[in-house]
Amino acid sequence: MGKRILILATDGFEQSELIEPRKALEAAGFETVVASPQPGEIKGWDHDNWGESVRVDAVLGEVEAEDFDALLLPGGQMNPDSLRLEDEVICLIEEFDEADKPIAAICHGPSLLAEADVLEGRAVTAWPSIQTDLENAGAQVFNEEVMIDGNIITGRGPDDLPAFSRALIDALNAT
Repeated sequence: MGKRILILATDGFEQSELIEPRKALEAAGFETVVASPQPGEIKGWDHDNWGESVRVDAVLGEVEAEDFDALLLPGGQMNPDSLRLEDEVICLIEEFDEADKPIAAICHGPSLLAEADVLEGRAVTAWPSIQTDLENAGAQVFNEEVMIDGNIITGRGPDDLPAFSRALIDALNAT
């Protein structure tokens, strides 16, 4: 069986930050599964307006970290802010981290890593508006397109998606 990547998202995910890495992962031969608090479809945010919808493959509570090889956390302002209130999301992040499986978070997505308390002493990057939050969670924040610290892969934002996607694919190929 091929490697599987869990993508956690809800309404308001930054469209490019879910769609582009997902396409790159699938083109590299990996299976992706979108999980969300609600079934059906979730709606993306495209720059300054609602974008495309994405089908939800599984509802939170139906997925377990042990069934996946990596975790992808797209950004957008609304998406991580909603997801950080979901206990299942925080537990999944903690379980992926404890199992040393790749966790890739971009833009505002790393705020979920802060909520899960997995950033102490880690080197990360993120969207400028959440960098202070990440520092307050114990991370060292750098202004780089991608940062890799152990199993944690972070990216600044949409402009860095090619390098971010490559880093996740490389991590999956190395395991």
